[in-house]
Amino acid sequence: MKIILFSRPLSERHKIDIEKIFAVIEHYGFDYAVNQEAAESIEMLTERIITPEKRYSQSIGKQPNDAVMVCYGGDGTLLEGVHRLEAQSIPVVGINSGRLGFLSVAQCSEIESVFEQIASSSLCIEKREMLCVSGNFNGQYQTLYALNEVAVQRLGASMISVDVMIDSMPTLTCNGDGVIISTPTGSTAYSLSAGGPIVAPSCNCLIITPLSPHNLTIRPVVTPDSSAITLTIHTRSNEASISVDNRTFAIADGETIEVKIARKGISLAVPHNISFYDTLRNKLMWGVDNR
Repeated sequence: MKIILFSRPLSERHKIDIEKIFAVIEHYGFDYAVNQEAAESIEMLTERIITPEKRYSQSIGKQPNDAVMVCYGGDGTLLEGVHRLEAQSIPVVGINSGRLGFLSVAQCSEIESVFEQIASSSLCIEKREMLCVSGNFNGQYQTLYALNEVAVQRLGASMISVDVMIDSMPTLTCNGDGVIISTPTGSTAYSLSAGGPIVAPSCNCLIITPLSPHNLTIRPVVTPDSSAITLTIHTRSNEASISVDNRTFAIADGETIEVKIARKGISLAVPHNISFYDTLRNKLMWGVDNR
């Protein structure tokens, strides 16, 4: 079995966790690979030597069927790790060293337990849908993929207008700061902050959430995941911003973006004692009486 370890550059406060991760990797005799950025900081923190064949850069390359990606960090770290998989069917598990963490649900205190479940193949695997986003980004036509969301947003002080069509039918015109299209997985990310609904990951749908709409009758819309959504951007400043998960691009006035569910999603590996509803209750402190 092989562990694909992914993390952003690490600091001294991560040293104990990193030592623990490598200790359990060695205990179970796992092969491993580490992304270049993390490998450099791991060597400085632990004096461990990570040889070139144990490193990868923007792409992990072809991996064995029993590989598991372990992302150490927050939700942003996990999103970045997912994009390096390049659609390979490798389960991804997140160990949360950050703050909120709806994707990286395992805590640092559970590192040994997570690797024990990896070794015994007892992690719960949840299929998560991704978005396929096509359009001219930074002046170049591209097709990109997002686990959480795609967000079109204004640049500067002037509001923008985004025409939203669902299955070629005119639906919304969002005059304001922009609009978010999210998966159920992404419903607890940017969409939640903008007033969108919380949607269980097992629901087959897309969420359209306006950003600070000037027309107060505009509200979030939930549509089937079979829908094809088209966004046409109108802006006074001739340019707007579009973010696809944690990647941001410029987009010109008058451009059209097409959003639909990708043919292939990811496999999110979740420790067997953690459910989506446990995560909601704990992260949003729904069990805390603040009266």
